Amino acid sequence: METLVESCARELVEAAPQFMQFFREEMRAGRGADLSVPQFRCLAWLNRHPGCGLGEVAEGMGLSDPSMSKLVDGLVRRGLVARAPGREDRRRVVLDLTGAGAGLLAECRAGAAQAFARRLAGLPEAELAQVAATLRTLRSLFTPRAAGYGPPAQAEAR
Repeated sequence: METLVESCARELVEAAPQFMQFFREEMRAGRGADLSVPQFRCLAWLNRHPGCGLGEVAEGMGLSDPSMSKLVDGLVRRGLVARAPGREDRRRVVLDLTGAGAGLLAECRAGAAQAFARRLAGLPEAELAQVAATLRTLRSLFTPRAAGYGPPAQAEAR
């Protein structure tokens, strides 16, 4: 018999691809049509981790260094990401969003939020409150510790 924890885990595994598919469709349909989901994720990563190196972005996004390099090259050519020498080590190249990159990221996020809001609009207020509370809980559970925030190490050992 499946435990409640196992049932929740199965539901998450089933729901995550559906959320991502909806997000991809909305990105293609809206302003983000000229920005792929991996490009969007890269901009979002750099927004949360300014001044990091290519390897850090690749590791955080689960891409190989060559794939990440190609993706970043395209964003640099479009003026959405800037490369600069590191402050302490001039041999190290750091990446940052440009003003245009931050603007496009904000625009895409707003469009996606509006699409999700349209989908959620039919739910009763009590269910909306439950969804919001659940999502806050999930965010706190799945936020990476490497970024300096997330569940304490002892929570993982349980």
